[in-house]
Amino acid sequence: MTDHIDRTLADLGLALPEAAAPVAAYVPVVEVNGLVHLSGQLPFKDGTLVTGRLGESVSLEQGQEAARLCGLMIVAQLKKHLGDLSRVRRIVKLGVFVNSTGDFTDQPKVANGASELMAALFGDAGRHARSAVGVPVLPLGAAVEIDAIVEIGELLA
Repeated sequence: MTDHIDRTLADLGLALPEAAAPVAAYVPVVEVNGLVHLSGQLPFKDGTLVTGRLGESVSLEQGQEAARLCGLMIVAQLKKHLGDLSRVRRIVKLGVFVNSTGDFTDQPKVANGASELMAALFGDAGRHARSAVGVPVLPLGAAVEIDAIVEIGELLA
């Protein structure tokens, strides 16, 4: 699985970032009863946080890219926590928060940036339940924040 993900990332011209450290009093990952709960991940491009508000200073395409960057950070956190992505059995749910104006209603289209990445990396196991909501502000002014629930198992031989 890890080799497949590495090849797919390379084919897409993407790379996993270094897993970000928490910015407050929480842990990035909690594992319980075969599920990994990932705290909200922010979009970093070349080490810089992607900030702004959809419907104002951030385009739909930029929002989708920010969601994809959050997805990459989720996978980076999984790899750091699990050591091997072959333990991932299913991306269960993504919670997508979009920093947006009151009249912006394309949060689901923004969220597709992360959802499509999960399907590309994990195949059918990357298809997940999801919420996509607009919020007036996110930590540090981020454009998008995404949390996740992931089912895991033992290493595959």
